Amino acid sequence: MSAASVVAPLLLGIDLGTSSVKVLCVTCAGEVVGSGSAEYPVRAPQPGFAEQEAGLWWAAVQRAVRAAGAGHADAIAAVGLSGQMHGAVVLDGTGALLGNAIIWPDQRSANQVRELTARVGAARLIETTGSPVATGFQAATLLWLRTQRPELFARIATVLAPKDWLRLHMTGALATDAGDGSGTLMLDVQARDWSPALLEAVGVARSQLPAVRPSTEIAGELLPAAAEALGLRAHTPVVVGSADTACGMLGAGTVESDTLLVNLSTGGQLVRPAAQPAVDTRGRLHTFCSALAPGSGGAGWYQMGATLNVGMALRWLRTQVLGWTGDDAYARMTARAAEVPPGAGGLLFLPYLVGERTPLLDPAARAAFLGLAAAHSQAHLVRAVLEGATFACYDAYRVLMEVGAGALPQQVLLAGGGARSLVWRQIVADVFGVEVRRLLVTEQSALGAALLAGHGAGLLDVAQAARTWARLDAPLPPDPVRQARYTELFALYTRAYPANREIMHALGALQNGI
Repeated sequence: MSAASVVAPLLLGIDLGTSSVKVLCVTCAGEVVGSGSAEYPVRAPQPGFAEQEAGLWWAAVQRAVRAAGAGHADAIAAVGLSGQMHGAVVLDGTGALLGNAIIWPDQRSANQVRELTARVGAARLIETTGSPVATGFQAATLLWLRTQRPELFARIATVLAPKDWLRLHMTGALATDAGDGSGTLMLDVQARDWSPALLEAVGVARSQLPAVRPSTEIAGELLPAAAEALGLRAHTPVVVGSADTACGMLGAGTVESDTLLVNLSTGGQLVRPAAQPAVDTRGRLHTFCSALAPGSGGAGWYQMGATLNVGMALRWLRTQVLGWTGDDAYARMTARAAEVPPGAGGLLFLPYLVGERTPLLDPAARAAFLGLAAAHSQAHLVRAVLEGATFACYDAYRVLMEVGAGALPQQVLLAGGGARSLVWRQIVADVFGVEVRRLLVTEQSALGAALLAGHGAGLLDVAQAARTWARLDAPLPPDPVRQARYTELFALYTRAYPANREIMHALGALQNGI
């Protein structure tokens, strides 16, 4: 569509991800008229550290926004923001950065995770925040800074999530939302505001944190200098925005509990909206606030299960075992998998290459092929890996169904790189026993940010529009015969981990020099 044919108003959604920023310019009907993206690195100054330079975020945002908004600046009515969760950007009293942002993959705070859990109490922490604390979460990172960098910690005047720093840079407005706030592990997930008990345990004052405001509220307007750098009009409204998962749900049209969103990426995330903040007291799930306020026409919370070894397992097989290269390597692998029937000729794969989260909570779990025989081929190996990764997702799904309330999902929406494979989509349909549909717009979080912008500008209702904006391919139903076969295999899968756990742990202890 040409710039001349676009009818105002337009909306801009910015998603500040872990490896890149993605920007969409869309109409109020959700039609994409412009897009842009730009990458930036993750720094590892020491083993286990994960940091990013906020200045590189800003430079990337400028390039991506200029690409997405080219020729449309005068028509853009509002800007929405989405961003990676859990990270910490710390500023001094003048608003200057006190170093790089410490982001979610960071592992330095393992001791502080244990310390914070002991201070608050595991049960009370989960009940209050909806989740167990983990390394890379803002609460643990701040406690690490307090313990290990006391001089720097004493200079902190403001702590922000990544997208909230971006908005401050664009508008001068300090704010956050309940979605990003709950990802810090310092927010009371039911009250949707900062928890005094968690702030005290971390050693942070409420005055050092931004006010929690609705995701759809206009936080401020583009400052003239920022607008010029972005190629947009000065004083364009910018809404508060939300976390990338919360925005991704909106972009996928996942606003009620009858739909499950499954992201087949490096890891796997299973997300289900929740009308109430039901918490898994065993800590196998995360319960976070959504971008929607309770009573706004959609679920105000969501529950998320996370499995670590989905696309990672397939990449391991491609690189470390098969040695296949080329842009078509994954397509060739899944084509081979289609050559053999469900069950991979009696070969079962446990995908725990880097431990497992939902539902095992076992970082020492290890992967295994069970039933490997001389007759098995490359095709069997690939099929077993696809099936094992899908079983891991289904294992997490069972916890979602156990903890969550309401009817079973009527469909599964698939996102991520794995969703491009028809073979893998069919395996998911057959294992889960419901029809699956693939999202055709891959930048769901940027799309969700644009939805929030449209609501803030008074141009649409975010919950209603989310239901119509999502672009999906045709439904793929499960096959009853294959589904019955996978039910038998999944029963073996769930028996395999407890039967091999002690051996996994013993072998894992010997792996430090690989």
